[in-house]
Amino acid sequence: MIKLYTYNEISIDEIFSRSEEKNEIADVVEKMIAAVRQKGDAALREYSERFDGAALEDMEVSAEEMQAAYDAVDQEFLLVLEEAAAHIRGYHQNQKRTDLVYTPREGVILGQRVTPLDRVGLYVPGGTANYPSTVLMNGIPAKLAGVKEIIMVTPAKGGKINSDVLAAAKIAGVDRVFKIGGAQAIAALAYGTETIPSVDKIVGPGNAFVAEAKKQVFGKVSIDMIAGPSEILVIADGQSEAAVVAADMLSQAEHDTMASAVLVTDSKELAEAVSACLEVQIPLLPRKEIARKSIDDNGKIILAESIQEAIEIANQIAPEHLELCVDNPFDYLADIRHAGSIFLGRNAPEALGDYFSGTNHTLPTGGTARFASPLSVDDFVKKSSFTYYTKEALAKEAEKINMFAQREGLAAHGKSAMIRFEREAEK
Repeated sequence: MIKLYTYNEISIDEIFSRSEEKNEIADVVEKMIAAVRQKGDAALREYSERFDGAALEDMEVSAEEMQAAYDAVDQEFLLVLEEAAAHIRGYHQNQKRTDLVYTPREGVILGQRVTPLDRVGLYVPGGTANYPSTVLMNGIPAKLAGVKEIIMVTPAKGGKINSDVLAAAKIAGVDRVFKIGGAQAIAALAYGTETIPSVDKIVGPGNAFVAEAKKQVFGKVSIDMIAGPSEILVIADGQSEAAVVAADMLSQAEHDTMASAVLVTDSKELAEAVSACLEVQIPLLPRKEIARKSIDDNGKIILAESIQEAIEIANQIAPEHLELCVDNPFDYLADIRHAGSIFLGRNAPEALGDYFSGTNHTLPTGGTARFASPLSVDDFVKKSSFTYYTKEALAKEAEKINMFAQREGLAAHGKSAMIRFEREAEK
């Protein structure tokens, strides 16, 4: 049963269950990465047989397999996938950046070029559930950014990838798909094998082994973030419907036994009613064992003095998902400083962001929303600055550059600016 506290009975650090992964995971992953680097495809096949029960001959999904999977998905769900993709494109289209050109002084042109990454890897989990939504959320921003080649990897139990996942890949514009999951897939994307090309960046969530692998290959490639267990913090006033709040909490609790679902409310009556509703709803869920353990181990209800205090609690926690279930949510929006994705009002369940509203569901977890952002088009581009000076413009600033360089003990820096004019004076 979920635990109830008043705000002064529990510390901020105890509200969400956030812990470092055990060292043995790091050791196992390090060995797996080394095996893939040394043995390439042979290591991938060994791991696939061990973990997915598949002795793969062809690791790549063929065009025929992709089309067959697309054709196998019922038309009604294909239309839903297409509409969700349109919403995601519409939202992320507005994130695209353009080049910047700036002329601050006569004879000086400064600027910034925005260029897409050449090749990115999308990791799509496939353990206890299938996630076509993750394909859309990761693939569409990459496509909008102009990435030249999008590579997707995902576990293939028995050598098969779920048809919904492959249909989503086709809709999102993924270029190549490989039947490889786990830490070994991350290693393949980072270092390349005979079959799988190395990429510039890896994005997408996964289990503890995938997260650890992303951490270990960072530097060889870029990554989006280290994703931890799912989190939801619901702030609700006494006018909220208990059954609705309970359902919203369970939308994350069913993800993983490590997930955290927390309610902060200024109403003791709502707190007690939500606790009772959770007990009614959990046994009805297909993933009731997962939700039960998540709620019992990590779920909490916190009684706050006011909604304003509840928001301050949220800012200290920096949750992945934050629901604000009040009548005038925009009155409070400016006060929310730290949250991955914010759902405003009584009619915006977190599941909207998971699937359909258009915002991205790849979000910072573990309190990293204090400094990190949701996945966006920005994750798939890089920026280069450029500088142009006329000789006359450089002449006005060369002595100042030299002064700076001399102060830092870097005479050659100053010389590189001054030499252009010393040579002229010698003529």
